[in-house]
Amino acid sequence: MNITPIRNENDYQQALVRLELIFDAKRGTDQGDELEVLSILIDRYENENFPIGMPDPIEAIKFRMEQLGMKQKDLAEVVGFKSRVSEILSKKRKLTLGMIRKLNTTLHIPTEVLIQDYK
Repeated sequence: MNITPIRNENDYQQALVRLELIFDAKRGTDQGDELEVLSILIDRYENENFPIGMPDPIEAIKFRMEQLGMKQKDLAEVVGFKSRVSEILSKKRKLTLGMIRKLNTTLHIPTEVLIQDYK
């Protein structure tokens, strides 16, 4: 096992090729250990060089509603009137702190997603 830090795109591509070769390695073997360490290095490189931003708060709500099979009337039970839900989902009304707390508790959407500014 000759693992080195991933410092550039070439190192990254080589690491991906090697990862693919040893992908089915068994835990506790030399290749299994190499797979684990290489995966950590690749993950770190990707997080530093290809960061994924947080989703738009309203899109996160819509996505979570879809996952849970919720309709606007179901969300009205969380944030208030059906008309308010419509205004929120069309971005005509901003989320209040109380709404953010309820959405976090009920839909399990992280508060750091919900508190972001949006247009």
